Amino acid sequence: MTDVDVMIAGAGPIGLTAAIELRRRGVRVRIVDPLEEPPQYAKAVGVQPRTLEVFEGMGVLREILDAGVEMRGQIIFVNEAEVGRIDLEVPADIPFRFHCIPQYETERVLRERLTELDTQIERGTRLVGFEQDDDGVTVTLEGPAGTETVGVGYVVGADGAHSTVRKTLGLTFEGAAFEEQYMLGDVVVDWSQPRGYSIRSMHQSDGATDDLLVCIPLPGNGRYRMSMLVPEQLAVAPSSPGDGIAHGFEGARAPQLADIQAVVDRLAPEPATVSDLRWSSVFRISHRIVDAYSRGRVFVAGDAAHIHPPTGAQGMNTGIQDAHNLAWKIALAVEGVAADGLLASYDAERRPVGEDVVGRTVKSAREGIGADSSDPDFITRREAQLLISYADSPIVTGTDAGPGPRPGERAPDAVELSREVLNFPIRLFSLLDRKGHTALIYAGDAAGAGDVAAIETLAAEAVSAARGRLHAYVIASPEAQVGSVGLPLIRDAAGTFAQQYQPGGSTVFVLRPDGYLGYRGPVADVESMRKHLASTFA
Repeated sequence: MTDVDVMIAGAGPIGLTAAIELRRRGVRVRIVDPLEEPPQYAKAVGVQPRTLEVFEGMGVLREILDAGVEMRGQIIFVNEAEVGRIDLEVPADIPFRFHCIPQYETERVLRERLTELDTQIERGTRLVGFEQDDDGVTVTLEGPAGTETVGVGYVVGADGAHSTVRKTLGLTFEGAAFEEQYMLGDVVVDWSQPRGYSIRSMHQSDGATDDLLVCIPLPGNGRYRMSMLVPEQLAVAPSSPGDGIAHGFEGARAPQLADIQAVVDRLAPEPATVSDLRWSSVFRISHRIVDAYSRGRVFVAGDAAHIHPPTGAQGMNTGIQDAHNLAWKIALAVEGVAADGLLASYDAERRPVGEDVVGRTVKSAREGIGADSSDPDFITRREAQLLISYADSPIVTGTDAGPGPRPGERAPDAVELSREVLNFPIRLFSLLDRKGHTALIYAGDAAGAGDVAAIETLAAEAVSAARGRLHAYVIASPEAQVGSVGLPLIRDAAGTFAQQYQPGGSTVFVLRPDGYLGYRGPVADVESMRKHLASTFA
């Protein structure tokens, strides 16, 4: 082995997320990318509320918010008449709303964060092959200095739709290409449509859509990323790359303003002129997913694992959360404290998510977001990626069958918490270091001095079972008499924690580094909690 623990192929948002999360935990990484310069096109333009939670933990939230604008909803037109409007009114228990930001800006922010962590992208360098055994992976790179062979512990393939890592692993990539081709353009438009709303305008004949214009707001006065069916003169020949996967940017001639204006003239909800073309391309779409997200010590994430229509900005967000799910698990494996089967949980948890996203985005591309439900709260939470559940994961358990979030579900935030020394209320999420596990031990109204010893014993057992990689807090109701407990004490001053988590008496909640609830159970049941942590920690 060399001084590298993990090799990451691909320096897009997924590879960058994996690198940042590994480096935050002290893991030694190399990240390589064949592109000499970072791309300046806006492939993805939306960041979901759940991804903003991820970015908050990564330490990049302020920069991401500064570089984008809020996505407020979508207005739908058919044959020039408004037929629907979706307002993305995120429920009050969710800390963030929807955000529009060009992918090149997201990548810039992530690159700067990675630089802060003393890691540089090796540009012009491509992973061309690898061999693995039980002890590690031997990677072959080609770069400016020629061919290099490197021994590493693990490989993460975030190298896109034509992934070398996926092909070398021998994973299948089942699916098909869309017949339709699209052209994209980043332009300014002078219409009066409300700020922050995407516009989906369709022409239909006999109920079938035969022409389409989708406009996503971007930072800047009147700036949008427009997507539309490609005109015949710009269509790409039906051939596809050598791997047979037709997905991504193609075309001999980039669309011009006149090409985009012609579509706007046909489909815009009002007369409008486009200008200031910053970037344009023809885009082909396939829908595919691998048969496994990992084999041995090698993993795939993002477009290397799943490709599909960009509807609802689900692709990049799903990929970022792939990397976020994987990185903390690899970090424990590198440290030598991961339980057998922890790394296998990546496939068990994330491949069902990929399958759902592929199927849903294909349907939404045809019918529009939300066409399959009349429940706006459900649509909003689903598109925000807040309903993803790992309930069937082998590393989540729970003995408390009461109401509230179940093991495997996203752990909700809670506000108006208080603690000694602080004059202002705090959020639950502000307590989490987002690198290790957290045990939240709830003490209800009936808890008193006689319960302190049991709480302290539980916390000590949790820290021990997690090999020291867990922090414990007591979350106490205003009436709980546990002021003498020898742990950080947080008061649920407004009852929002109890409202969100609905504990049944004295309850412990174990939160994973990725913000999901791994376990919930009674404080008295120390053995069940210990068994749960044994599924993660050796």
